[in-house]
Amino acid sequence: MSINSLETAVKYSEELDKLFSQKSATGFFADNLLAKKFVGAKTVIIPDINFQGLADYDRDTGFTRGAITVSNTSYTMQMDRARSLQIDREDMDETGIASLAGKILGEYVRTKVVPECDAYVISKLAGLAATRSNVIDGDIKKPFEALCTLIRQVQEQVGYDEELVAFIDGSIYALLQNSPEIARQITVSEFKQGEVNLRVNSLNGVALIPVVGDRMKTAYNFNNNEAGGFMPIANAKEVYMLVCPKKGAHLVRKTEKMRVFTPEQNIDADAYKFDYRIYYDVFVKKSGLDAVWAWLSPEVIVSAQPQDVTAEFGAVEGTLSVTASVEGGSVLSYQWYKAADKNGNDAVKIGGATADTYELPETLEEGTHYFFAKIIVDGASSTNSSVATVTVE
Repeated sequence: MSINSLETAVKYSEELDKLFSQKSATGFFADNLLAKKFVGAKTVIIPDINFQGLADYDRDTGFTRGAITVSNTSYTMQMDRARSLQIDREDMDETGIASLAGKILGEYVRTKVVPECDAYVISKLAGLAATRSNVIDGDIKKPFEALCTLIRQVQEQVGYDEELVAFIDGSIYALLQNSPEIARQITVSEFKQGEVNLRVNSLNGVALIPVVGDRMKTAYNFNNNEAGGFMPIANAKEVYMLVCPKKGAHLVRKTEKMRVFTPEQNIDADAYKFDYRIYYDVFVKKSGLDAVWAWLSPEVIVSAQPQDVTAEFGAVEGTLSVTASVEGGSVLSYQWYKAADKNGNDAVKIGGATADTYELPETLEEGTHYFFAKIIVDGASSTNSSVATVTVE
């Protein structure tokens, strides 16, 4: 099969869709769309069915007439994301480019597309829970109790025969596993996600899905600059746990067919070019708005951010500091990082820099450097300070 054939582009798109469904923590929400109709590229119509309850049967007049209301609600997908990737001709000859491209594109979906979609879906559901005051005040020392409370709140809305899922922040999941209560009740069960049957831990039939902390925030900036990607907004809360019915949300994805160009077709470079584009969003029907519950971290208020510094090469002096406070009786700790850019990308932990201040090393090299502090709440959730620029001249 030629690399520039339509069949190749279609095959890549299909395989990447399958990979997305397998690797995404929230990908199973895409299984909930029993019927949908796209209107244009970014708008989808999803039916929402409502019934009237039972009424008394009358021996004279018979049945009381009831209505079935089918509301075709239009939803517009907010996330229209894309990236063009290139593989230089010299990196692989014609006979091997298809295999190499498949591996590279698969890794791109796994490491970039899936994390962003998970972060968006969970943040939107957590935002819904917060807006409707469907949140609990859990105790970080009693994660099992908090989980049971969330499950009970959702079951009061949907009943006890509805399949539920619990997304759990990685650090909280570790605490949960050490809870003596859950050790006696946790089981392994099958969990269907797309065409794949997974084995997951469950508590009384509720699937427990651990999610890395970077994807468990209440709000993100989805960058539109050259670097792309996403990052939490300032003062975003950590989503410790989020519980909802497995069928409670609807993930709509529309992946445009992959565009593939050979070096001869690529006018920008002597390279194979792959254009990837995806529309996606998650929606909750009106009937399920109160079936999404969350436990969020305490709010961290950063009252003073680290300031930019200009220093003299060979005699660097200066201190970066951050001032923060947290609600309740929570405890704050700190960790400073050095980043590759103003967006905080490719951050590297600075050993021993665990106070609210960081003294710049005198031997800092000439050039521009970027630093920020991670503010950690109760050893579990965290938020980042703004990135300070240190210019050494």
